[in-house]
Amino acid sequence: FDSKGQWSGLEVDLAEAIAKALGVKLRVNRDAGTFNAVVDMLARGEADLAISKLSRTLARSQTIAFSSPYLTLNHALLLNRVKLAQLSRGRNLPEVVRNFDGSIGVIEKSSFAEYAKTNFPKAKIQEMANWNAVLTAVYRGDVVAAYRDEFEVKSVLKKDPSASLVLRTATLKDLQDTLGIGVSVSDSTLLAFVNAFLEQRTEKLDVNKVLQALNT
Repeated sequence: FDSKGQWSGLEVDLAEAIAKALGVKLRVNRDAGTFNAVVDMLARGEADLAISKLSRTLARSQTIAFSSPYLTLNHALLLNRVKLAQLSRGRNLPEVVRNFDGSIGVIEKSSFAEYAKTNFPKAKIQEMANWNAVLTAVYRGDVVAAYRDEFEVKSVLKKDPSASLVLRTATLKDLQDTLGIGVSVSDSTLLAFVNAFLEQRTEKLDVNKVLQALNT
């Protein structure tokens, strides 16, 4: 919500634009407490669309359909500088990341919890209740790294530049997280409409535009 108590944000704008294009009134349901709960709500028919920064994962694609990506983000690590230095043992950062065998904090039952197991098989994965818990752990040095998309990782330092004294980021250019709009698997017409809407949309989102929106 903005200072006037109104809905705000890039995905709010996206939802409102789709509703306007359809000629219907937007109704927002924020009952779901996790990203997977959003998927479950849609799968049960309790919503028509899921617009909630959802990663297009294979597991989720078994229960809902996804639109074409409306935003593609690289994966990233937020690293505790002291713990990283201890882990590095003289190796450069790319080598440390490629063979990461330290501890990584992720949000439990999230897409990045699954990504971590696949992309960092040597790491000790610690699942936590929410992103704030993960950030607290990496600040304290309870884990070496926090793992999420580059927007969430970079926004930590953008919101609080002093955090760079304790933390640093590493963007994984070869790993991408594509965000899509969820649609019921039985509603192919709505899915086709959403894809056409995204294709014709003049404003294309990227991480820089999303980070700039933090200042508005």
